[in-house]
Amino acid sequence: MTPASPLPIEPDWSEDLVLRIDDLCSVLAAYLDASQIEAVRQACWFSAEAHRGQSRKSGEPYVFHPIAVTRILAEVRFDHETLMAAVLHDVIEDTKISKEQIAERFGTEVAELVDGVSKLTQIQFSSKVEAQAENFRKMFLAMAKDIRVIMVKLADRLHNMRTLGAMPPQKRRRIARETLDIYAPISGRLGMNHLRLELESLGFAYLYPLRHRVLADAVRKMRGNRREIMGQLETRVRNRLLEEGVKARVVGREKHLWGIYKKMKAKRLPLKEVYDVYALRIIVDSVDTCYRVLGLVHGLYKPLMGKFKDYIAIPKANGYQSLHTVLFGPHGVPIEVQIRTYDMHVMAEAGVAAHWLYKSPGAQGNPAQVRAREWLQKLLDMQRRAGNSVEFLESVKMDLFPDEVYVFTPRGEIIELPRGATAVDFAYAIHSDVGNTCVAAKVDRRLVPLRTPLENGQTVEVIITPTARPNPAWLSFVVTAKARSSIRHYLKNLQREEAILLGKRLLEKSLLGYVSSLSELPPERVQALVKELNVAGFDDLLADIGLGLRVAPLLAKRLLPGAETVHEAAARSGTGQPLLIRGTEGTVVSFGRCCRPLPGDAIIGYLTAGRGVVIHRDTCRNVADYKKNPEKWIEVEWAHGVSGDFPVDLRLDVSNKRGVFATVAAAIAESDTNIETIQTSERDGVVGTILLTLNVRDRTQLARVMKRLRQLPEVLRLTRRSS
Repeated sequence: MTPASPLPIEPDWSEDLVLRIDDLCSVLAAYLDASQIEAVRQACWFSAEAHRGQSRKSGEPYVFHPIAVTRILAEVRFDHETLMAAVLHDVIEDTKISKEQIAERFGTEVAELVDGVSKLTQIQFSSKVEAQAENFRKMFLAMAKDIRVIMVKLADRLHNMRTLGAMPPQKRRRIARETLDIYAPISGRLGMNHLRLELESLGFAYLYPLRHRVLADAVRKMRGNRREIMGQLETRVRNRLLEEGVKARVVGREKHLWGIYKKMKAKRLPLKEVYDVYALRIIVDSVDTCYRVLGLVHGLYKPLMGKFKDYIAIPKANGYQSLHTVLFGPHGVPIEVQIRTYDMHVMAEAGVAAHWLYKSPGAQGNPAQVRAREWLQKLLDMQRRAGNSVEFLESVKMDLFPDEVYVFTPRGEIIELPRGATAVDFAYAIHSDVGNTCVAAKVDRRLVPLRTPLENGQTVEVIITPTARPNPAWLSFVVTAKARSSIRHYLKNLQREEAILLGKRLLEKSLLGYVSSLSELPPERVQALVKELNVAGFDDLLADIGLGLRVAPLLAKRLLPGAETVHEAAARSGTGQPLLIRGTEGTVVSFGRCCRPLPGDAIIGYLTAGRGVVIHRDTCRNVADYKKNPEKWIEVEWAHGVSGDFPVDLRLDVSNKRGVFATVAAAIAESDTNIETIQTSERDGVVGTILLTLNVRDRTQLARVMKRLRQLPEVLRLTRRSS
């Protein structure tokens, strides 16, 4: 590649541009060879020519931005291809230069990186949320191909945040919120702590300028007293280590404002009760020395029980390693102490960018890079399962805020989960098939409900049944993105299969008397209707019927013009063959929460768009409204031998006496009936109300329970509730 010559540029900023490029190249001289530096210089001049005439909101030439982004990456010693991509990262999006032209001039690798960073602007979306989510989806997919893409994107966001003051207030707040929600957590997830801290500080300042200013003033005022305490602590620790011949670097660290603000908000604390505003960091030469120093500082000051964390033995998800302890410092003030090696310190600050050397697919890289690639692979799996970009972004956000819990499998393997994770999250962390078929769990050899939150150090065993399937209710308590996306993916496929079967039953019912099976329909009529309605196939048509998106009698008339459907015959004669309901249907046959139908109740079905058939008691108050659309009503009937437990709501007016609650609960237990929920209220001091939700098999069991409750002298009135 021949050396680039400066392009003819505007005289008012040409000298400044040359200085900026020279400054960048002087940083690169510390670790790149001359030919690589020259390649980056040529990319700078190419970018300057491409962005000629473009300015930023601040009024400065646009090319100053990509050069500043490249400088941020150069400070952590990225390879020259990444630096060239950084200086060209807006060329495809904002100029007439194409990806092919970049590939021809600077190589395919640089062109692919630039394309990965470029925003998705050609596709039209229905909302800004969807457009933003799709941009993030593309970014994560590009990251999975080449992790350097996110490095350029993060550096780009950091420089934009540094120059955000030129933007209008509303746009400043939007960009700051996006930074705090997505980009800063990604930096943390990749272990790039120095970058995360600056993104969070700038995001806080622009999103909540008044809160930032007030908190900064308060921290500044309290700094004097705490600094004196920290000075005493540093001196005493340093002297103790020298006495023991331990070579160490002892430095005080001040917690950044966003971290203080989040802690105050989450724990509802005043600033004076946030004790880790200042911390002590001890950096040593080896892992053995870390544990030795831990013993020495515990000998100097008493540790706070329950606050010790060993991230060396069990690193965080992003590869972070340190020993954390909290000491009762001088004057009884709690002080956090972090102990780590020099390598751990570099890894903690730079993460995947530590000692950057881009690896080929077969190479392993540093621990943070390995963990980052594992995380990106997990994101790819989530992306494949997600229904749309908004759902994918929601899953990623959940995954970006882990507060880790470490539990063990029965074999002693460590499984890392976010705080609040349940046994179901654990099952999906092992494998999707384990999660899909889990039915129970043991924690430390004791059976627990699947929704039980797990705690550090527990041993978890999952019990599976091959015929089991995910429960939609799990979505209300799982916390990991993998569990949520796997459950949704399974239920979507299950819903389609069930919708096809239900649609087939409904259509066959409408055609009864003309064909005994849908296979007897004229193929040309079926294909003509499929084409006319613009669906992919007959199964899609059946799925739409089962989901209530299309009405079976109307489609039956179009499949066999002139035939009187069962729906019409039943309406004319007052008779018809009802659809049998087994009670065990899944996602496309549900039971109205308004009336809680039970086997034995007279029931009726209503086709609801997207939900399939909703079963109601024929006395339900909602039936009157639904009958305005008679074509959506279908005759249904309980099948023989219905099994399962069904919820039913009862209201009891009882004498407000001591022990009445226990008396009612005991009577229900004697009837072999389970109480799902219970609420109590006092009406006037004499009469109280108990609202119960019970699980019963049918009307017979309900009648037995109600009879037993009516025998209690404390029960004044008993009714089955309907909303």
